[in-house]
Amino acid sequence: MTETINGKTIISTPFTDSDLNALHAGDVIFINGDIVTGRDDVHIRAVRENIDLPADLRGKALMHAGPIVRRSSDGGYEMISIGPTTSMRMEKFEYDFIEKTGVRLIIGKGCMGSRTAEACRKFGAVHCVLPAGNAVVGAACIEEINGLDWQDLGMAEALWSLRVKCLGPLIVSIDTSGRNLFEEKKKEYNARKEEQIEEISKKLETIL
Repeated sequence: MTETINGKTIISTPFTDSDLNALHAGDVIFINGDIVTGRDDVHIRAVRENIDLPADLRGKALMHAGPIVRRSSDGGYEMISIGPTTSMRMEKFEYDFIEKTGVRLIIGKGCMGSRTAEACRKFGAVHCVLPAGNAVVGAACIEEINGLDWQDLGMAEALWSLRVKCLGPLIVSIDTSGRNLFEEKKKEYNARKEEQIEEISKKLETIL
């Protein structure tokens, strides 16, 4: 479901094709619902070791993150900090991970490459960026920690199942058509760079 509240585009799990197909690279969104954390070791176990995830990711979001969690007074868990991990570390696994798990939205830090873009196009998924430095903001969006799997991997690498409210701002970096915002901006900035180098070189010629 997608709704606009106070000018914010908020999409809720389980994500539908229409929810995600309406998003375009560069859009800013917030999400409600179910997400699961998982970074390097989760991807290695799921893809390289071909072990099924104990958490169901179909129609949900995966966050590349190593959260800091502590026990709460009621015996449960309390989220202290959850910031995005560099997504490119998962690039070599992400195509297979998306295909295997059915995850529809991935949250991380920085760009991902062509294989992930192809997976997003083929399987109707999107990759989003949570700007770095928002770990405490991210923790404030966690309504509930409702699951913990693969605890043997350690706090940062385990699968934490979370219920979130208005998690964001998230910038869509790869959309369901495979558009990659980072790659597009690289070309744009490189073109500007060449223009500036040429302009500076002309000025240097007159000085010299």
